[in-house]
Amino acid sequence: MEKKQNLISERLLDYGVEIIKVISDLNKTMIGRNIAKQLLRSSTSAGANYEETCGAESKADFIHKLHIVFKELLESLYWLRLIQKSKILKNKNIDNLIIENNQLINMVARSVITAKSKT
Repeated sequence: MEKKQNLISERLLDYGVEIIKVISDLNKTMIGRNIAKQLLRSSTSAGANYEETCGAESKADFIHKLHIVFKELLESLYWLRLIQKSKILKNKNIDNLIIENNQLINMVARSVITAKSKT
């Protein structure tokens, strides 16, 4: 289990780094700044909340924290798709970041299902 936690933790960290790179390339308009702020909060929150799951006080706490990670990743996916669809990010393709986001969502969802089945 610890190896799987480390894998997800590292992927969330790398994902956060890539998000920071995308955000630094967004337009400095009011719209760009607002989307950047929302995306930064939700995407980095996913990683930070996942780290909290590693120190969960109970199975219920672990599941609750995983749900938060799941929800933050879903929100991040929304902002990434909005950026992609609105084409406000010039000269940068974020398809791979969206794919990674979806893979992380699936990993966390499977972890929630597994944890719930063991209660």
